[in-house]
Amino acid sequence: MSDQFDIRHRSRVLVDGPDRAAARSQLHSVGYDVDDLKKPLVMVAHEWIGTMPCTNSQRDLALHVMAGIREAGGTPMEVNTIAISDGISMGTEGMKASLISREVIADSIELCGVGYSFDALVIIVGCDKTIPAGAMALARLNIPGIVLYSGSIAPGNWEGKDVTIQDVFEGVGAHAVGDLSDEGLAALEAAACPGAGACGAQFTANTMATALEFMGISPMGSATVGATDKRKDAIGVEAGKLVMDVLRRGVLPRDLITRQAIENAIICAASTGGSTNIVLHALAIAAEAGVEIDIDDFDAISEATPLIGDMRPGGRYVALDMDRAGGTLLLAKRLLEANKLNGDVMTVTGETIAEIAESAIETLGQDVILPVEQALKPTGGLVILRGSLAPDGCVVKVAGHERLFHRGPARVFECEEDAMQAVLEKKIVEDDVVVIRNEGPVGGPGMREMLLVTAAIVGEGLGESVALLTDGRFSGATRGLMVGHVAPEASVGGPIAAVEEGDYIVIDIENRQLNLEVDVSEINNRIEHRSVQEIKYAKGVFAKYSRLVSQADKGAITG
Repeated sequence: MSDQFDIRHRSRVLVDGPDRAAARSQLHSVGYDVDDLKKPLVMVAHEWIGTMPCTNSQRDLALHVMAGIREAGGTPMEVNTIAISDGISMGTEGMKASLISREVIADSIELCGVGYSFDALVIIVGCDKTIPAGAMALARLNIPGIVLYSGSIAPGNWEGKDVTIQDVFEGVGAHAVGDLSDEGLAALEAAACPGAGACGAQFTANTMATALEFMGISPMGSATVGATDKRKDAIGVEAGKLVMDVLRRGVLPRDLITRQAIENAIICAASTGGSTNIVLHALAIAAEAGVEIDIDDFDAISEATPLIGDMRPGGRYVALDMDRAGGTLLLAKRLLEANKLNGDVMTVTGETIAEIAESAIETLGQDVILPVEQALKPTGGLVILRGSLAPDGCVVKVAGHERLFHRGPARVFECEEDAMQAVLEKKIVEDDVVVIRNEGPVGGPGMREMLLVTAAIVGEGLGESVALLTDGRFSGATRGLMVGHVAPEASVGGPIAAVEEGDYIVIDIENRQLNLEVDVSEINNRIEHRSVQEIKYAKGVFAKYSRLVSQADKGAITG
């Protein structure tokens, strides 16, 4: 930070001086006049795409952000990148593109940031991978900026109750066993997604959006306001003004993304029963910011964090209920009162998280965000297991259920589609451990989420009697005893490659163990003689990603 920070510290080299006449000429052609180019140039990046609800409101929100930038003395320039919908691509080859898109989005924002010499940036994010991608790009560029979440979708209404996309996925399983008619499924499908916004509970998007507030790089209180809420327009304008203030103060992202800030992000996720994807994404953001953090840190932090947010998928409430209750400010206040949060973490506003939380307003009678002494559970929902099946770790979420031990026979599938077919054909029975491998960062490639399978298992009534483990990922909407991010993955010779049909697997949450009841020497022999999977993609982005990507315990990063 600097009192003498040059607010045109980068754009001068792009547009100042006689030798930059050609650059100015081209910028004039797209609407920027001489006075515009004498002001700081501020990138307003977003991922609007006409294929999904999550980012569908972002072009409108960008207009408000840009208005705020202009009002505060800057020249905004709009930048657009891609997004892949997890909900739409789930269960198909297209889901392989989802995690890969995180890297592409971060790369494209970085490229535009460098290519156009922006002085500052606002990154509008809205879907599962766009949110960590925005934070990763911010940390890479390390120029003054903020991340702004475009907001959650409103819940749908079906048969008199709030429903989300999670209910539709679980409805597929209920339909498969005859518990939901064709007409019922069609009605649920039509009702669940009523407009723009990201999936409407504490799934990955809302987990990451609220976590970035606790990390200090998003304005506190902005994330829980819904995508179609009229308050979002004003939040956009204020974000535009805020980025100009951040620029004048010379605050850099890596000044804010510290070890304590990342710990706060994890605490936020653990205290609300958030998505296991926080592990993958926080590791990636930390790597970009140069912060040392290990997969086992998530277990320690979660163990010290009470579950006080009664949020779906494990709890009762949707994302907009959290907003009505008091939002992230109330959550922070509750955690600070119990000394469960790093209160001196600085935020983009120039205030600490403790100072901001003082302004929290609680809605009378709300029971979405509970006092710590009334916690749903004394510890958070994120657990890291190790053992003979996951020597480098794996992730399980226990926020939504009480089952802490499972022993059962392996049902082995080499891809998600085969497992889904077995579930729909009712070939999975009580006590089974469904093993889905070759879905890791390298082997997928792209580490697909298994929501279609996990939701079908729950929908068929097997959620409390069947377990699943995979070297792929889970959606934030997943519930039940589901173990993901198994590392090393099968495609690089991890022990999950050695599992055979009928082998007994033990998942022991209390002792943090995931073990195969097979002698270590036999596991090693099987790995040595395993059938190596054919290369699925010989060239293109999937092949490139497969060659570069790290394992899940390192954040599945490519740089």
